[in-house]
Amino acid sequence: MTFPGTHTLNDGTQLPAIGFGTYPLQGAEGVEAVKSALDIGYRLIDTAVNYGNEDAVGRAIADSDVPRSEIVVTTKLPGRDHGYDETLRSFDASVAALGVDTIDLYLIHWPNPSVGKFPESWKAMVQLQKDRRVRSIGVSNFTRPFLERLGAETGVLPAVNQIEVHPYFPQESLVEYHRAQGIVTEAWSPLGKRAAPYQEQAIADIAAAHDITPTQAVLRWHVQRGIVPLPKSGNPERQRANLSLPGGDLTAAEMSAITALGRENGRLFGGDPNTHEEM
Repeated sequence: MTFPGTHTLNDGTQLPAIGFGTYPLQGAEGVEAVKSALDIGYRLIDTAVNYGNEDAVGRAIADSDVPRSEIVVTTKLPGRDHGYDETLRSFDASVAALGVDTIDLYLIHWPNPSVGKFPESWKAMVQLQKDRRVRSIGVSNFTRPFLERLGAETGVLPAVNQIEVHPYFPQESLVEYHRAQGIVTEAWSPLGKRAAPYQEQAIADIAAAHDITPTQAVLRWHVQRGIVPLPKSGNPERQRANLSLPGGDLTAAEMSAITALGRENGRLFGGDPNTHEEM
């Protein structure tokens, strides 16, 4: 069994190459799922205020035998808390809910451009990092123009942009921009959720050729693109299969075959960051 390695972020910290997504796991189910993931070997745990499970994630971390220093805890600022002072208060609330002293990776969940306060939130996050209350800062669902605005106004680019990426929506241009700017791409819904492309002949053929599952084929496609996928499962066997990627690297032709599944309207629910907003 092999496990992917880590990425070095633009601030010098390390990020595991595969993480554990927690939406919509809550309550006792969420605690057990996160504890199981940690036991299996996940070290990047992704939550958010709007997932309603920071408390469950925090309890799982506290109950786990894995040292806190080995766990990269990610949470996200909700749209209703955009603004400089609002971000600082929201951060304090997340720290309390998680029961931790520091947050390892703090993200703006959506840019919410009609509100127009995401640059002020970013300035607050830059200060939180300077104060060593958070190790790394980043964003989620940001397009290139939004990223460029952050850089222009603060001189600080995000370490991470967590975006929708899966075979039906490969986001080639944005991923390439991230790579050129030293921003690591994280993928939410990396398997496509209910639109998972397992029936596609290309993926079935690749899985058969490498003696892996279609899920593992898709996750290896992400990892070989330099993307950090965040698969979610409450089932320990699926958690283990998602983290282990046997079978060797996909060939260039196999990588291209999966990318070619991309569709112009491939988003899962029309979550265009220029128009979709969450509070």
